[in-house]
Amino acid sequence: MPFDPAAVTAPFRMQPGLRRVAPGTPALHAAAPGSPAFSAKLAALRDHAPQCLVGVDGLDARPALARLGEVAAQDAPQALSGDGTRLLAPALGLAVRLDDGALQSLTDPHDQALALLQRLDAPWRAAALASLALREDLVLIDARQATLPWMAVCLPSHWDPCEKVGRHFREVHAPVADSDRVQQAGPQLMRLVSGSERWERFVWTVTRHPGLDQHPERHVRQPWPDAATPAELLAMATFRTERQGFLPLPGRDQALFTIEVQARPLEQALRHEGLDAAVLHDALASMSDAVLAYRGLGSARDRLCAALRERAAGGAGA
Repeated sequence: MPFDPAAVTAPFRMQPGLRRVAPGTPALHAAAPGSPAFSAKLAALRDHAPQCLVGVDGLDARPALARLGEVAAQDAPQALSGDGTRLLAPALGLAVRLDDGALQSLTDPHDQALALLQRLDAPWRAAALASLALREDLVLIDARQATLPWMAVCLPSHWDPCEKVGRHFREVHAPVADSDRVQQAGPQLMRLVSGSERWERFVWTVTRHPGLDQHPERHVRQPWPDAATPAELLAMATFRTERQGFLPLPGRDQALFTIEVQARPLEQALRHEGLDAAVLHDALASMSDAVLAYRGLGSARDRLCAALRERAAGGAGA
């Protein structure tokens, strides 16, 4: 789903920012074989599956996966669907039984996906198949306990699923700069998003790293070059966004938290996606020192703001 540039506001504040999902808006989107999301997820699962697929002992994710298949059958049926007993990925030519994780070939199975799933422990095959088939990463929310007991996350934004799984909402968000408001609202938010309505939010940042996978152990954050000019920093910057959705599991006080990551050159977002240079300037300029440090923007913020001021004023390359 395209990022909504209206989500960039000034002054910048860490806040829930939930809004109701418009009727008819898909919750899930296909990750076509060979697409950036598919390729990044395939690499993460192939080389680092224990960092991507995590859950607390005894957690039964089958109801959540069955619900995922039901919704995907409406939103992205060529990517993923479910019949209550299996998840099927037609574009990959593969299916997985939910009760025992048995792997089944449909027609012309995707060789790399097949090899990956064969190597995984059977209980995690359905989650891995869903991860490959969809652009979204997946986190199970338990509203009763205000915890996150299960995750299939291949493309985290500089956080480690192994450090978050099973923990209370407040603990999960404690390292996030200026997140007091979000932490305090956590239990209420979890009850809200596991109710009868669908909600979504958008988050964004500016980064040097263009890849979708930003796990802190797999991709160490690189500093912005001190000698680069404002224009050079703008040219190397990536605009990274997430569309975060919430898919309730009826009658269970649970929801699937979906995270669709997109990364593209900041120049592209400014030229072709309706991102306003002046608003982005004001948002960056209003970030606290804690947020700048958390996002790795401290050394670059002033130079990026200078380049954005020139762009907003109609300078060269506008």
